[in-house]
Amino acid sequence: MTPRAVPRIRGNDYRGLVLPEPGAWTPSLRVSVVVPAYGSQDTLDLTLAGLAGQTYPAALTEVVVVDNGSEPALRLPALRPENTRLVVCPTPGRAHARNAGLREAGGDVIHWLDSDVVLDRCSVEAHMRWHHAAPYLSVTGYIRFSPAPRPTPEEIASAADLAALFEPAEPHGWLVELIESTDGLTDRPGRAFSLHVGGATSVSAALLDRAGPMDTDLILGQDTEMGYRLAQAGAVFVPEPRARAFHLGPTMRMRDKAPIDRVSHAFVADRIPTYRWLRSHPARQWKVPYVEVVVEPPKAGEGTLSYDDVRATVDAVLAGTVPDVAVTIEGPWDRVRDEGRAPLTNPDLDLVLIRGHYAHEPRVRTAPASWGAVPYRLRLPAGWAPEEDALAGLIDLAEEGGYGLVSVLLAEGAGSPQDPGGIVAARLERTAAFARAEIVRAAGEDLDDAVEDTFGTLWTDGESRGFTSGARPPTGRRSAYRARAEAEKQARQAERLRAKAAEWREEAGRWRRSAVELRREVGALRKELAASRKVVQYNLLASVKRAIRRR
Repeated sequence: MTPRAVPRIRGNDYRGLVLPEPGAWTPSLRVSVVVPAYGSQDTLDLTLAGLAGQTYPAALTEVVVVDNGSEPALRLPALRPENTRLVVCPTPGRAHARNAGLREAGGDVIHWLDSDVVLDRCSVEAHMRWHHAAPYLSVTGYIRFSPAPRPTPEEIASAADLAALFEPAEPHGWLVELIESTDGLTDRPGRAFSLHVGGATSVSAALLDRAGPMDTDLILGQDTEMGYRLAQAGAVFVPEPRARAFHLGPTMRMRDKAPIDRVSHAFVADRIPTYRWLRSHPARQWKVPYVEVVVEPPKAGEGTLSYDDVRATVDAVLAGTVPDVAVTIEGPWDRVRDEGRAPLTNPDLDLVLIRGHYAHEPRVRTAPASWGAVPYRLRLPAGWAPEEDALAGLIDLAEEGGYGLVSVLLAEGAGSPQDPGGIVAARLERTAAFARAEIVRAAGEDLDDAVEDTFGTLWTDGESRGFTSGARPPTGRRSAYRARAEAEKQARQAERLRAKAAEWREEAGRWRRSAVELRREVGALRKELAASRKVVQYNLLASVKRAIRRR
């Protein structure tokens, strides 16, 4: 049987997926609802009562409740889904509890759910329709916050419409604003991962396996940081209005937003490079850099890695205007041996020099090691040096076009003796795009072709983009590329302003025409009013005359 092709979603535009109507389909995927809980038996009872009435098949549903050290210990109430179990995680913290539940879960989809959130009847089914359509989604329901008196578990189990039990309920303000301001997250997809909130979000288990578990080193902001890593793993983020959820009372963020943001931002700044406003320091180093530059050695048969070439490339990268950068130098580092007696005759001398020269530069690594979920990776052949703003300009180009791959033509006809007509190129790769491409590509398909389908690709010229061959000292001046890039940017802004001015002129014309029409209407009304006054005056005068005659 030929496996079904995985749907290819462009950017975060999930609108092309075809979903069945609730109740009119046959699901097959298993879902594990993970509920971390601490201290409140009453709210847990309500949460489980809401899960007991779900329209998604009970045979495909399991619920894992994680008691995060409650005293007294939590218990499972009688009113609960049939496949519910309770595990204990004594290590305090919701991230630890979530990870404990994740280890226990066996579903194809993991549905995070807080123990003070009650799901509407068809909420899980609404989530799961999406996961049957594509295997790399993160789906979030619409949460409302209810200050109303809490119903009983029995009332929840018997209610035809849970919304009536929780009115009045306040919408999740910033979540709704995010969705509406981005056309359902399809516009400005770089912000989409912020939708990952732990109160009522479901994620493909395979995607979670790619991204890794919750970060237990964080005090707050774990949901957002996890959403960022899911994005780098290829996720598409979907808001689902049919998946309604009711939070029992306000959240901690609603009560204390400013101090919570203060604590959260202190930690997520190190881990979410795309939050550029949190990285305003011109020279700080961060746990996860914004871009990793991979310095590539010559291809097989084209010679060995040269210390001079590597230094030209690495020093130029470190001297650029993107301080938030890390460098990995590829090479046969496992074979390198220092030669104490005759260093000049060491066949690996250049490798020894490279490793020694950058041994104490924390932004440069020679041994294979992960820099974390880096959003961009530039693959650059050793010996090619970017000008001060070349890397920044290349990232701007990728950001503005949403490209998953920007290839930079450095030289033509400079291939190996086996391939004399080859080319030399650099590649700026968007991590999320290549992760998505790995998920959707067909057997034998070139990965770049899958990137083209899901994010788009672009070729550009290295000389015009500020890439030169060989060493060059830092100039300390603004590069010619940056001047060109700024001129292009200003031209685009001017074009947008001209278009906006045209819209304003058209709008002004409509207002002028409306004003003329309104003046005409006012004139007609004035005439009608004058006529009415004459009638009133005539009738009043006639009444006075009649009264005088009667006297």
